[in-house]
Amino acid sequence: MPKAGIIYNDAKPIACRIAQELQDKLTAYNWDVQLATGVGGMLGFSKAGRPICHTPISQLVPPGFDKDMEFGVVLGGDGTVLSAFRQVSPCGIPLLTVNTGHMGFLTESYVNQLPQAIDALLSNTYAVEERAMLSVQVWRDDTLVWEALCLNEMVLHREPLTSMCHFEIELGSHAPVDIAADGIILSTPTGSTAYSLSAGGPVVAPGVSALQLVPICPHSLASRALVFADSEPVTIHPANSDPLVLVVDGNGGCSVLSEDRVRVMRSPYKARFIRLRPNEFFHVLREKLGWGLPHVAKPTSVELP
Repeated sequence: MPKAGIIYNDAKPIACRIAQELQDKLTAYNWDVQLATGVGGMLGFSKAGRPICHTPISQLVPPGFDKDMEFGVVLGGDGTVLSAFRQVSPCGIPLLTVNTGHMGFLTESYVNQLPQAIDALLSNTYAVEERAMLSVQVWRDDTLVWEALCLNEMVLHREPLTSMCHFEIELGSHAPVDIAADGIILSTPTGSTAYSLSAGGPVVAPGVSALQLVPICPHSLASRALVFADSEPVTIHPANSDPLVLVVDGNGGCSVLSEDRVRVMRSPYKARFIRLRPNEFFHVLREKLGWGLPHVAKPTSVELP
């Protein structure tokens, strides 16, 4: 019996309804269908006095989900997509992402297109695009105290008030660099269109094997976004007496103390997106971010009588 999975945003009634309808449809076709909510991929937040608050990467896989699954369907917005890939990437399950949210930059299809999308899945007429993910770890001495998979970006900054932070950053075997800024963003190409873009970083096409380091409001004209090979591990030492907050993909974080170090490297796991049509990245940029729209000339001036 073939096997499929459904991950949905249980805070949205439409996602709950469609998840049940889809389960019923696939079951009628003699598929073994497992359901899970996106909550399982949420990382939660820790506090300064209780910085150790995480679930190991391998333990986020929902019950019933495994390497035997042919595909999964995600029903939600970008947040649910990010959560779902943290849940299933260790199993290598490809996901069809269906937008029931707002922008849905990471989604492949819409609810009204779901019947045709399911037909494509059942007939195996689709492609799989792999996107790089990051492994983010917080180390205290020689003890791993927190870790997470990251598809978009990790951010290290100070809370509750924004103020200048100091970081010593090691890129692979290169000499350390010092950055003074409100915070730093370390982004994948997938995340280059998210927080990194808002902070002034460049857009990086998904197929490029690179990471980018973007200072947030740096205190130097020389501190600008840096793009480098994703084969280079990154180690960040916070040079602040007060705790900082590490946030991964915008929904979870860990308190980072002055004696901690944050280590980021390319994960062996991939985010595997199901594509129903050739993925035209520039089209997505134009459709959802307005990039490269044709110039509209100003109206011809008319002389008044």
